[in-house]
Amino acid sequence: MLKLRHAVVREVENASPAAAEQQLVIELAGEGLPMRAAVADVRLVGRAEVGDELVVNVQALDIGLGSGGFDIVHVNLTRGLRGGDAEGAHVMKLNYTSLQHAVKPVEDERLVLPVRRPVAVLALHGQLAAVAWAFSQGAPGRRLGYVQTEGGALPGGHSRTAAELRRRGLLDCHLTAGAAFGGDGEAITTAGALHHGLRGLGWDAAVCGPGPGIVGSSSALGHGGMCALDSAHAALALGCPTVVVARMSSGDERARHRGLSHHTRTVLELLLGPATVALAAGMDLESPDLERAAAARPGGLARHDWRATRVDLAGFAASGLAGETMRRGVREDELFFGAALAGGAALAETITGARGDEDALARR
Repeated sequence: MLKLRHAVVREVENASPAAAEQQLVIELAGEGLPMRAAVADVRLVGRAEVGDELVVNVQALDIGLGSGGFDIVHVNLTRGLRGGDAEGAHVMKLNYTSLQHAVKPVEDERLVLPVRRPVAVLALHGQLAAVAWAFSQGAPGRRLGYVQTEGGALPGGHSRTAAELRRRGLLDCHLTAGAAFGGDGEAITTAGALHHGLRGLGWDAAVCGPGPGIVGSSSALGHGGMCALDSAHAALALGCPTVVVARMSSGDERARHRGLSHHTRTVLELLLGPATVALAAGMDLESPDLERAAAARPGGLARHDWRATRVDLAGFAASGLAGETMRRGVREDELFFGAALAGGAALAETITGARGDEDALARR
């Protein structure tokens, strides 16, 4: 069952009318517990004010999820029962749940193939800012769109990074696909979102991946990083040059994520077609680890186009964009951000054709 509790709003931390999500401080009614953090998706449950009575879902906070350190507003009993239908909305998102709501999908009636415009596929939302910044440096003036998929947070309004990138002009548009919702446009499928953005909206390139946080486990296939496999397949099927942004780490304490993460390795092994994988030139790429993996499954990793790409870690660190993963900044995990910057640079190179002095890695 849903773990729902009655609560009262004691503080509203961001009262901006433009905010898609509110951060609240709440008190659970009659339980004598300390104040708690909560978030409200304004597009789903409306805006809250101090004194409002809420029903909140407390489960993520109660079980101590790393990326769920807050309660979620399920319904605002004081002012949240006034919602209506959006004009033209006829497809449900979060369908057959108590949070189902109608949207107007962006999918085009015509399918025009091949699309041919490039797509970068993320493993984690934490890579988004670095990819978008590096793309803007390598292909200034080109339009980059973001397709948010499953695998992490589903509400589009939960991504402060996407909102900041939009504000700075580093992202042209933010579409939410599948079970994800709340973007600038709603797509039924990832393929539909990519086709609409690249064909209908005229994006020069797309970046595709999950929202903040990630569904995780230590198993080979039971984690949100596997959504990258679906996204890459959708991009390849549409005829898009596809860059897999490698999840790598020099600072993660978990061995399975050091060097090339098992998340990315599994996706590359299972992909039905070859993709480009960019790595940061001059950094410790854990090459013996990659070579052992390629030797063990030569049909999996070696068939991809591995590239060494120059990156500007100092420039990204100075940009003021979100530069943190699992509470590690650029200095604490240079390999993570270097790989993400390399992915953005490779995406730009796919458009501009510029490689400079960079060479393809000899991993065939």
